[in-house]
Amino acid sequence: MANLSVRGVDDEAMARIKASALRRGLSVNAYLVDLIRRDAGLGSGQTRRTAHTDLDHLAGTWSDEDAAAFAATQGDFETIDEYLWRWSASASIPTRTAPSSVATPL
Repeated sequence: MANLSVRGVDDEAMARIKASALRRGLSVNAYLVDLIRRDAGLGSGQTRRTAHTDLDHLAGTWSDEDAAAFAATQGDFETIDEYLWRWSASASIPTRTAPSSVATPL
């Protein structure tokens, strides 16, 4: 299964996509996959979100301190590795040059 990264979606289009997904009870990803499948003539995929209740007992159990501690650990996920972003569309295996000028695989 392929993964796509879509850039250049303006704010108005994104707001409409989110609203359409919400009306259908789908995530934005599920909604866009469904749009792609229909446009490709493959029919609709998932049309309803499956309701899962197995984690309901955890809802609302974090204190403000718990939430702040968790948020403080998430900063690395907001960092973009420019090197990886540049080669991500390439079919070749990336290498980085070590300080000794020896190419080493990631």
